Amino acid sequence: MIWDLSKFFASSDELDTFCLNLQKNANEFNAKFSKNLNLLSPSEFENTINEYEQILANIGKIMSYAYLTFAKDTSQGAFLAKYEEICTKIEEQILFFEIEFNELSDDLQNKFIENSTKFSYYLQNLAKNKTHQLSFLEERILLRTANTGASAFSRLFDESMARARFEFRGQSLKEEEILSKLSSDDRSIRKDAAYSLSKGLEPMQHLLTYIYNMIKTDLKNSCELRGYEFGESSRHLSNQIEKPSVDALIKASENSFDLVAKFYNKKREVLGIDELYDYDRYAPLGGDEQISYEEAKKIVIDAFNSFSPLFGDLAKRAFSENWCDVYPDKNKQAGAFSHSASSDVHPFVLLNFTGRRRDLFTLAHELGHSIHQYLSYSVGYLSSHTPLTTAETASVFCEMLVFEYVKNNLPKEQRAALLASKIEDIFATLYRQINFTTFERRVHEFDGEISSDELNRIWLEESKKIFGDSLILNDYYKIWWSYIPHFIHSPFYCYAYSYAQLLVLALFGLYKSGKCTNFTEIYTKFLSLGGSKSPKELVEMFGFDISDEEFWSVGIAQVANLVDEFIKGE
Repeated sequence: MIWDLSKFFASSDELDTFCLNLQKNANEFNAKFSKNLNLLSPSEFENTINEYEQILANIGKIMSYAYLTFAKDTSQGAFLAKYEEICTKIEEQILFFEIEFNELSDDLQNKFIENSTKFSYYLQNLAKNKTHQLSFLEERILLRTANTGASAFSRLFDESMARARFEFRGQSLKEEEILSKLSSDDRSIRKDAAYSLSKGLEPMQHLLTYIYNMIKTDLKNSCELRGYEFGESSRHLSNQIEKPSVDALIKASENSFDLVAKFYNKKREVLGIDELYDYDRYAPLGGDEQISYEEAKKIVIDAFNSFSPLFGDLAKRAFSENWCDVYPDKNKQAGAFSHSASSDVHPFVLLNFTGRRRDLFTLAHELGHSIHQYLSYSVGYLSSHTPLTTAETASVFCEMLVFEYVKNNLPKEQRAALLASKIEDIFATLYRQINFTTFERRVHEFDGEISSDELNRIWLEESKKIFGDSLILNDYYKIWWSYIPHFIHSPFYCYAYSYAQLLVLALFGLYKSGKCTNFTEIYTKFLSLGGSKSPKELVEMFGFDISDEEFWSVGIAQVANLVDEFIKGE
């Protein structure tokens, strides 16, 4: 239940030798091909891009090892910085490749794309960045200074939050531990936890606001240099989705906020309280249920097996081969993730398992990512990385598998509590992420440096839109934007969760309907293709059209059905 990172490199000597050899390979690649791409035949270019891919994959292996070492122990910042610097210098030698590819004539570029079938989609997307590409010298400068820019402030955020402690009834708790208490069945515990979280964040406001301003400024500068119209434009390009589609997603979601109020008004009735506060949001209706990691493992394996033996086998491998680092630990990074790592190793999952049922679904979520990442190794390094719009699909789908399995094995009288919990998870994945996105839009549109007070005001205004009069947000809630890592690590990341949630609800509905008899086969192929095809092409495999605005209503209809089921069940 603890990572074995020696699977990457058996010793520091082996790692350093690997780095030296890779630097040599990158230097040779530069010497052979820089300023020469236009002289290559289509077959020679295909060989060249294969070399390029292998160098990038090896850089990824080094950085995976360094990052995972840091995630396990955030006191290892100097170690991470050392290998970031080494990899930056290696990347510098191959930086020319993408730049010079986009300097080729359209005719030659198209010939290379047509001949390199394995890389055609990657190269097509690369060509789309042509207008946003800078000169080699400019790109080199940005590459060399990246580690002292946004990534440096991202690291500062991680280290600061990992060291943050929240005083709770005589205990000093980490972030994950205090957040877990917001789901307690004891209202006084939830209330005290909310105050504790807020009290612990207060002295960090200046620092966290400054970090956010640096992220905001860095993105603004990047967009101006590269000619992006909006702060979110580069994210849409990498997600392979258009801004109007994102606008349609946000509009459809905001138009259905009444489902949130409808649900919480009913939950208030069930809880038997006059007013619902922010700390009541995740109050369980069936008791503060505990679940051991061993129990969670069994449920996940059984649920995955019910869908596909392949999914079940990969889950078993994840547990037996220690893909997961399970429990909170000193200096360990907060949250949860699955890191794709290196195809000659396996994905690595970070958890902070505290024994709540919510942790069961987090485990299913991250293993969904792991399965997706593992299956996509087959299309190669450059094509394995999926845009966020589809990257979240497998994770949320696996959550649904576990939900259905647990619900079907519960006595009828306990199902309402589970259903409520699932609805809240969907709200968190759908509506909360829309809230995050609209918050980010307003922050990044703000002219100049933004103050803590202004951030607090915007956060509270956007949050209140979701709940209407169904939930009272205390004044302290205004600073809760400050612990959200996505704002720092990946601006405008969050709408991808909403996208995936609605897509998954549509796909899961199709799966449960039985109308697609070979659904499991298609879905496995969908994941195995990784990022080698566009989201539009991938979703079309199931008969859906993501460019149709009505597409979003399919998923929202499923949300409405779940809310109605909860209300009628009482």
